[in-house]
Amino acid sequence: MKDAVKTIGGSGAVDWLLDRTVLPGFSSIGYRVRGLAGASPDPEGRLAGRDVVVTGANSGIGAAAAEQFAALGARVHMVVRDLERGADARARISEATGSDELHLHRGDLSSLASVRELGAALAEELGTGIAALVHNAGVMTQERETSVDGRELTLATHVLGPLLLTELLVPALAAGAPASVVFVTSGGMYTEKLAADDLELERRDFDGPAFYAHAKRIQVILAGRLDEELAPRGIRVHAMHPGWADTPGVVESLPRFHSTLGPILRTPAEGADTIVWLAASDEAAAAGGRLWMDRRMRPAHRVPWTHETAAERERMRTRLAEMAGLEHLLREDPGPG
Repeated sequence: MKDAVKTIGGSGAVDWLLDRTVLPGFSSIGYRVRGLAGASPDPEGRLAGRDVVVTGANSGIGAAAAEQFAALGARVHMVVRDLERGADARARISEATGSDELHLHRGDLSSLASVRELGAALAEELGTGIAALVHNAGVMTQERETSVDGRELTLATHVLGPLLLTELLVPALAAGAPASVVFVTSGGMYTEKLAADDLELERRDFDGPAFYAHAKRIQVILAGRLDEELAPRGIRVHAMHPGWADTPGVVESLPRFHSTLGPILRTPAEGADTIVWLAASDEAAAAGGRLWMDRRMRPAHRVPWTHETAAERERMRTRLAEMAGLEHLLREDPGPG
């Protein structure tokens, strides 16, 4: 039966159908039918002994990714907001994998000052090379909130902090080339069009899931732009959708969704699989700036009215650089590595 499932999963037609029908494709059903269960994301052992950074690593998808990296022999740098909870996660992962190469770092991705402090510490410690930087930390609020910098909290956490951290770690990523930056996005972004001139959605009434989806749409667009800038330095930037996974964040933020689909939700490990695969795969290294799920490229749009123009992408990139304090790093020509 296992071989039969792998054969079905290898069919492009079946994969296409699963992806377009959404519910089975995004659930644990899609993961199993595609034949990924038991298939190592790094069969050639490329991540062994290399340094990877995972934000939001104390639970859910982030903890699952950290565990998979550790099991493959990587040195894992777990970025968490709460060091006590992070220590508990580290102990669980160490027990599960036998790894003693799990390193905790405190960082609040919604605070630019915290990100600068984190970036400086990681750059000093890992200046000889980072193999992968995974932007997984996230938040979905119940009402409009602002960061310590006065920015809408969802955008600050999912976009501004990750953008700043990426820029601060570019030298270390280039030193570790080939290297990967991975944005963990969400299928919710398919419902949103980029509001290029209102990135904080100040002109809208607050809607937690919609604000979250819009930030995730920005992540997908930003991944493409950053890949264009950083690929000449041996750094590929990806966005990936983990599918619908049973995580603490889903339980807390979307309780009705969780109670309805709970039996078919993916495990965090199934959701994290493509993150680790992107950091090790030749296929991914040859095709940056794309959206992935279950180790295959996926369309960034499903309906025509969510498409943005090149001018909108440019305005978004410029404004994000300003908001993150990175105007001086906007690159017309990234130059050689």
